[in-house]
Amino acid sequence: MAPPSALDVTALTDTQAATFVERLNINGVEARRNKAPPLSTAVATYASSEMFKGPQWGKPKAKRWDHILSHETKERNASSLKAASQLLKTPGLISLGGGLPSSTVFPFEEIQVKVPRLHRFSESDTRKSGILVGSGKHDAAEGKSLYDIHIAFNYGQATGSVQLLRFVTEHTEIVHHPPYQDWECTMTVGSTSAFEMALRMLTTRGDYIMTEEYSFCSALETAAPMGVRPIGIKMDEEGLLPTHMNQILSDWSESERGAPKPHLLYTVPTGQNPTGATQSLQRRRDLYACAQKHDIYIIEDEPYYFLQMQPYTGPNNPDSRYVSNPITGARDRRTAPPASHDEFIYALVPSLLNMDTDGRVMRLDSFSKVIAPGMRVGWITASAQIVLRYIRHSETSTQNPSGVSQLVLYKLLEDTWGHSGYFDWLIWMRMEYTRKRDNLLNACEMYLPGEIASWKMTEAGMFHWVKVEWRMHPLVRKDEDVGILEVEEKIWRAGVDRGVLTAKGSWFRAEQDGGEEMFFRTTFAAAGEEDVREAIK
Repeated sequence: MAPPSALDVTALTDTQAATFVERLNINGVEARRNKAPPLSTAVATYASSEMFKGPQWGKPKAKRWDHILSHETKERNASSLKAASQLLKTPGLISLGGGLPSSTVFPFEEIQVKVPRLHRFSESDTRKSGILVGSGKHDAAEGKSLYDIHIAFNYGQATGSVQLLRFVTEHTEIVHHPPYQDWECTMTVGSTSAFEMALRMLTTRGDYIMTEEYSFCSALETAAPMGVRPIGIKMDEEGLLPTHMNQILSDWSESERGAPKPHLLYTVPTGQNPTGATQSLQRRRDLYACAQKHDIYIIEDEPYYFLQMQPYTGPNNPDSRYVSNPITGARDRRTAPPASHDEFIYALVPSLLNMDTDGRVMRLDSFSKVIAPGMRVGWITASAQIVLRYIRHSETSTQNPSGVSQLVLYKLLEDTWGHSGYFDWLIWMRMEYTRKRDNLLNACEMYLPGEIASWKMTEAGMFHWVKVEWRMHPLVRKDEDVGILEVEEKIWRAGVDRGVLTAKGSWFRAEQDGGEEMFFRTTFAAAGEEDVREAIK
């Protein structure tokens, strides 16, 4: 059974009128590749997702976004040097024009990394039985691999290497199946950089951008020096409220605000940072409908998408395995690991990209939370128009993702695991984060006084958001004029003095007014289970 979509997708025969084509699955990747031309192994070869996508018959084309593009992005032209380097794949061409150094002077002949065997993913298993995978300098020329040090360690295209771009394009089609024709992917040096470029493309100094009332502080700190001001949308346990977003936009007064109505939304729909909230399918549909109503462009930042976890059954009820499926309403047995790749994908809340018939979503994906943050490699998915503008920015700034990181990822994802093995890894990560989350929640239930601290179950990501009844603090009882920020600092400092570091909720306020409620963000991702229990205690 194919995973569900936020849209109805119909399989077609050649004689039917086309509406939407059937989505790619893992088993269909090899057959598609066998029909495609071989990958180029030239240095800095041109790459585009159009080379790897399946047929897009019957899907609509994306809307044009000229009306929200910044003057800066409209003025960016193609890099002359990047364009010329595309000719390097011409047989017999002797290059005297580019500034690419010869790989003969690279002080690296071979690299090796030890990676997990399939289904033996733990650190201890990898230490004992991991596989050594490596790359020589000239493996491609010798027919050993499609990617090597000679290619990866030289300059590349802003799109990323053709070898890794193929993998992420196929992965995006398998998981999200964007419902419009002209979607594309391009590689990034991580989502923080991608967000900064998106702001340069889509905003002008003085603009407002909408986001959750508590939002990723690095995103807020990226926007601030660019003169882009945040508007906080109220939240509940499922994240931002489309009703409040609609109210803000419907009531917008340009004269009172001193700026045009916002045209951009930044959101983290899954395992939201800092609150841990995950938008349900219906919440995402309502959000998208509101965006259509007001012609809002959406930046969907999803580093935690594959860290959607099993249901929390409580410390005294570990065998309560049946819960309501959020899509069908049926009772599913879902605390055991997903039994197949399709079941795993089925259990994921469909993305905003998956329902984006207009091409109004730029999705930010990253390997940071599912492989390693130091890789600094990710990708965006958006309409061809937006992706081209992104490429024009990156050509003369970041230039291309790290070749070292791309080569290591290629050897792991393509040469060792493949798509099937990568999904096996993601399933293992799901279960690992479920265990870590459950350990922290058990400790909270055991040690935190319910009359002072409260929380909602985290369904995805790596953060736990604790509400504190700050008005019960002795400082407030002594002096009713004591403010929330003073009490927050007192509590936070007391934790540090006792050897526990948390993150203040005020750091994440979209509008730096302190708010009326107090929260602290904790994470269960890094510390060991015993340390987490001790910290909560």
